[in-house]
Amino acid sequence: MIQVNSLQKIYNGTTVLNLNELNIAKGEVFGLVGNNGAGKTTFFSLVLDLIRASKGEVVINGIQVSKTEEWKELVAAYIDESFTIGYLTPDEYFEFIGELRGMNAKDVTNFLEDYTDFFKDEILGKKKFIRDLSKGNQKKVGVVGALMGNPEVIVLDEPFANLDPSSQYQLRNIIKAYAEQKEKTLLISSHDLDHVADVCSRIVILDKGEIVRDVERTDSTLAELEEFFTGVRKEESLPE
Repeated sequence: MIQVNSLQKIYNGTTVLNLNELNIAKGEVFGLVGNNGAGKTTFFSLVLDLIRASKGEVVINGIQVSKTEEWKELVAAYIDESFTIGYLTPDEYFEFIGELRGMNAKDVTNFLEDYTDFFKDEILGKKKFIRDLSKGNQKKVGVVGALMGNPEVIVLDEPFANLDPSSQYQLRNIIKAYAEQKEKTLLISSHDLDHVADVCSRIVILDKGEIVRDVERTDSTLAELEEFFTGVRKEESLPE
């Protein structure tokens, strides 16, 4: 579904991303983790053609993203609040996104009914601009908007950030259910290892712009991730 070939991004002589080869299969829930500055957002920005690569290419479903915009019909994303329209209310925004993706008013209403609990009666029907919502509610609007219209690929950068604990766990269930029912490809980055280990079928660790670990999820994935970032094996951290 997504192929990355000799992808490199250089800023002011410093290489911030250097991926020789990376393939993400259709239907995969791909998790990306790493410390600040590891290159996660840079990678997503290259996938979405928000910035240009210094070298190499990203190909989505056979389409090179830097050469044409045809791939945009297949892809939806939420990276930050700039991906919404701050001067619209959430209702207006969802109506706008739905129209772009071929959904009529009834389709949009039916779609949003599935997210009533997630929105907690704080988003729809409030006549409040998106820019005036809390950071967490802005995140909810952006993430749910990215799921509208049946996209083949969904890119979410730090989707759990700014959400309260109950909303984080609701979002975990939303992502897992969406991936299972729709057989869609999701790319998710997060600083929260527990969330990534729970929702992703495959996890890649970036360090200084390079892949240092690429693993399929197993029962021991979370412990392996914690060991990588702390340098301490889980059993070693427990008192005797």
